Amino acid sequence: MSNELDSLSICVASGKLSRRNFLGRAAALGIAAPFANALLSSAARAAGPVKGGILKAAMAGGESTNSLDPGTWLSQVPYTFGRCWGEQLLDVSPTGEIEYRLATEYDASDDAKKWTFKIRKGVTFHNGKDLTPSDVVATLERHGDANSKSGALPFVQAFETIKADGDTVVITLKEPNADLPFVVGDYHLMIQPNGGKDNPTAGIGTGPYKVAVNQPGVRHVGERHLGHWDSDKRGHADQVEIIVVNDATARTAALQGGQAHMINRIEPKIVDLVKRIAGVTIRNVPGKGHYVMVAHCDTAPFNNNDLRLALKYAVDREEMVKKILGGYGTVGNDTPMIAGYPLYSDDIEQRKFDPEKAAFHYKRSGHSGSVLLRTSDIAFPGAVDAAQLYQQSAAKCGITLEVKREPGDGYWAQVWNKQPFCMSYWTGRPTQDQIYSLAYVSKAEWNDTHFFREDFDKLIVAARSELDQAKRKQLYRDAAVMLRDQGGVIVPMFNNYIDATNEKVGGWVDDPNGELMGSHALTKCWLQP
Repeated sequence: MSNELDSLSICVASGKLSRRNFLGRAAALGIAAPFANALLSSAARAAGPVKGGILKAAMAGGESTNSLDPGTWLSQVPYTFGRCWGEQLLDVSPTGEIEYRLATEYDASDDAKKWTFKIRKGVTFHNGKDLTPSDVVATLERHGDANSKSGALPFVQAFETIKADGDTVVITLKEPNADLPFVVGDYHLMIQPNGGKDNPTAGIGTGPYKVAVNQPGVRHVGERHLGHWDSDKRGHADQVEIIVVNDATARTAALQGGQAHMINRIEPKIVDLVKRIAGVTIRNVPGKGHYVMVAHCDTAPFNNNDLRLALKYAVDREEMVKKILGGYGTVGNDTPMIAGYPLYSDDIEQRKFDPEKAAFHYKRSGHSGSVLLRTSDIAFPGAVDAAQLYQQSAAKCGITLEVKREPGDGYWAQVWNKQPFCMSYWTGRPTQDQIYSLAYVSKAEWNDTHFFREDFDKLIVAARSELDQAKRKQLYRDAAVMLRDQGGVIVPMFNNYIDATNEKVGGWVDDPNGELMGSHALTKCWLQP
């Protein structure tokens, strides 16, 4: 039986047998669908990539305000399309290791303050210009300019100098940072000609696809870059297309009807229904992503820590994981940290739903009247239902939560980081320093809780600079406790990434770095015959 399935799976990979017929034969032999799908995936990878066709994704996370400027990318569509046309110096593999991209090697001084990156030769931008170390220097300089408002600004501000030296780029840091390779792998730091200083929205990079169509909030198309340096491993389709479909039902219909080969953000409550669609495979991957409620610590009434604590104790986390995630996730503890992070401390007391403590802090806050929470279907899968559950659990604590449902288009531009209390999500980052620096240090552009604390900033800088791992772990623990007890973020749950693909998609590899293979699915996957 095993030999027969092996032979049949090879036939599917080579285009001699349909996936549907294979799964039918497997079922007749009493083989469970998950095992059969795993066998097909292995056979497809062994057969190698197939070139040609138009690979399509229907995605949530796009809106009319999206830009091709990498520094502005906030949500899934812009940075998934961005990975099609842009590349960084380094990337992070599905197993958490550093991958070389536009840098072929790197080296660091003993104190981790001076870093040298050798820039790949023979790489051409889409406009025909050869990649040079000067383009890398200009890119980092642009993202380090406060006027750029780049999401990578907190990282690049830590650079003392950035210089080209022959075929290398030398970065000298203000303070040591052993995690710098992960920093330069941030998806905002796509290398552009002259760093994008001439036109950051031109969409010109070194990636496997050239920008052919850019209709923010509607549709994005990339055409294969024939001169791509890594064409054996990436850029297999002739074209890739992203159709922005923020409605979950419409995305599923697009997959079922063949208008898309893959979709992101399957709502946990419909996973079992999607599994029944012929030829569709659910891609369920645990990661560091988390769903949040963010309160501005500098805006009344949320500038009162007792009110923030009341709101934290008023969340029934177990209920949310069960009813919103359907078990596809774990409870959160009001920090962005989870066990997958290096130097994670698992001895911090887990916060639980506690009506008595919530009522105590609410009374001590002196606040009266309702508390307005803004949400949207685009905030995260099930966000509206989660807000209603939160409303019910808060009511048990004597807190009146008013829920306002906002439209998806414009949510990230007009609600998130603008309104004082709203729902959002974070994908997590490879290291603790990255997520803290990106979202919680005082000068971070994306400090969406307006948590401005000099003592917290000092902890993060100290941890970044500390080379003794035991001491570094303690510093991160202190930072987590401070954020948990005094910050404005409520983290009720960590979510799995749940995507879906149809039978035409080959080359899929589970990647805990984010949705759709860490946003690499369109560049790494191919269309099977």
